[in-house]
Amino acid sequence: MQTASPWMNEELHGFRTAVRRFIDAEIVPHQERWREQQHVDRALWNKAGEMGMLLADIPDEYGGSGGSFAHQAIVFEELSDAGDTAFGIHVHAIVAHYILNQGTEEQKRHYLPKLASGEMVAAIAMSEPGAGSDLKGVRTTARLSGDHYVVDGSKTFISNGYLADLILVVAKTDPAAGGKGISLLLLETKNCGGGFRVGRILEKVGQKGQDTCELFFDGARVPRENLLGGVEGKGFAQLMQELPYERTILGVCGVASIERALRLTLEHTRERKVFGQPLIELQNTRFVLAEIKTEATIARIFIDRCVEDMLAGRMDTVQASMAKYWISDLQCKVVDQCVQLFGGYGYMLEYPIAQMYVDARVQRIYGGANEIMKEIIARSL
Repeated sequence: MQTASPWMNEELHGFRTAVRRFIDAEIVPHQERWREQQHVDRALWNKAGEMGMLLADIPDEYGGSGGSFAHQAIVFEELSDAGDTAFGIHVHAIVAHYILNQGTEEQKRHYLPKLASGEMVAAIAMSEPGAGSDLKGVRTTARLSGDHYVVDGSKTFISNGYLADLILVVAKTDPAAGGKGISLLLLETKNCGGGFRVGRILEKVGQKGQDTCELFFDGARVPRENLLGGVEGKGFAQLMQELPYERTILGVCGVASIERALRLTLEHTRERKVFGQPLIELQNTRFVLAEIKTEATIARIFIDRCVEDMLAGRMDTVQASMAKYWISDLQCKVVDQCVQLFGGYGYMLEYPIAQMYVDARVQRIYGGANEIMKEIIARSL
């Protein structure tokens, strides 16, 4: 694991050690079983909450650990370094930041402590069968009826959907107003009048331990006070303000995965004998690894700058989009090159590099497809 980042300090090194120990004890031994059951154990959320991992960068006055984005970045790096893609802490933290930055004081004090402890698991319901990166195209509606919103529609590809207790739902409170009619609602899955149903856990190419589901809303009831921020029609603006956090997280995870792939491949090529000599002694192998090392170094320098910008509060949508698209593209490229150097073993799922190969592909899709990232960047030119 790369530990020389300029934003690291002694306290963060200690936190990294504690996180690594937790992951080694509570996550790594269960990864295969979680892939088979398609979700992590519910108890993991409570254990991680007790350890202080869930909301590492949320102020302690709201039940969080009171750290900075650097603490949360360490959590994501260590999970990626361990090859974990099952524990949906990333989405959980993203929802918490929506509440922290966009919610009312009452919403913060009510929900953030429960998310920090693991009492509640969070999901965000954006994507629909006919609307993915184009959030203005969502068709789920929320109609005000008395002191409740009545939610109708469906969502798909929802991470944490199976275990979620709290779902941030993207819905149209004014369908005729287009993007200006979008609002965000905090829906409690066990307290919505029976109008909510979790569909099947989706069979994915990779990340099989992550509970990704279809969700259905048929007259689900959400209290009026659970409108995020308390004002209708602000949903699209709220989404745009919080997406840089999500996309920077994806960049952090991508760089950690690239570094892990390089480390695993170096170990393999030093041990594997070809034509009577270690594979790493062949010029092609050395040149490929030299290219990967160079690109991994560039990616690390870039993401370290992004972390510093997040800490300074100057990270913007364009830079976050650059990090998300370029690093996820590089991640897929590097892992593919590493699989090639493993030969036939690289195609066997018992080898971590093969698991990384199938898990990496979605990085270029979720959090906003990379083509959308390029459009955002292009508009800034």
